[in-house]
Amino acid sequence: MSSDFEAYEQDFGTVTAEITNKIGRIPKLGGEEKTQLVLNVDKQLEEVRELLEQMDLEVREIPVQSRAMYNSRLKSYKQEVEKLEKDFKRSRIAYSDEVRNELLGDDASSSESQRAHLLDNTERLERSSRRLEAGYQIAVETEQVGQEILSNLHTDREKIQRARERLRETDANLGKSSRILTGMLRRIIQNRVLVFVLGAFIVLTIILAIYFNLRGR
Repeated sequence: MSSDFEAYEQDFGTVTAEITNKIGRIPKLGGEEKTQLVLNVDKQLEEVRELLEQMDLEVREIPVQSRAMYNSRLKSYKQEVEKLEKDFKRSRIAYSDEVRNELLGDDASSSESQRAHLLDNTERLERSSRRLEAGYQIAVETEQVGQEILSNLHTDREKIQRARERLRETDANLGKSSRILTGMLRRIIQNRVLVFVLGAFIVLTIILAIYFNLRGR
C-alpha cells in the first residue's frame, strides 16, 4: 500500500510543479491565451484533488502503527494545494503592468479598487473552504475511530463467544465426570455390601458347623 502512496506522491509533485509555473505566467498574458492557460491550470488542479483523494484512500489501508506519518504527509500536501488554489485565484484577476495599461488605460485606478474587492471576496471564500475542509477531516477521523472501535468490539465479541464455548465444554465434562464418579461410588457400595453378606454367610456357616460338631459328640 505504501508503494502506491509514494507513486501518487511522485505524480503530485510533477503536476504541482507544472501548476506553479503556469500560475506565474497567467498575469503576464491576456485574451484567449490567458483563458486557455487558466482552463489548463483548472484542469490540473482537479487532477491534483483526485490524487489527494487516492492518497487519502491509501492511508486508510495502511496499518495503524504507520498511519500517522502518512497522515502528516497528506496534510502538508493538502495545505500545498490550498496555497496553489489561492495563488491561482489571485493570478486570474491579476495583470502585469504592461497588460493592465493596455487593457485599462485611464481606468487603472478603478480596476485596482475592483481587484481589491475581488481579493476580499476570494479571501472569504477561502476561509469558508478551509472550514469545510476542517469539518471533512474531522468526519474522516471520526469514521476511522468508529471503524477501529467496531473492529475492537468484534474481536471482543469473538473472545467472549470462545470463552462461553469453553465454559459449555467444561460443564459437559464436569457432568460426565460426575456421572462416572457416581457410578463408581455405587459399584463400591454394592461391592462392600456383597462382601459383608458373604462374610456374614461364612461366619454363620462356621458357627453352625462347630455347633453340629459339638452336638454329635
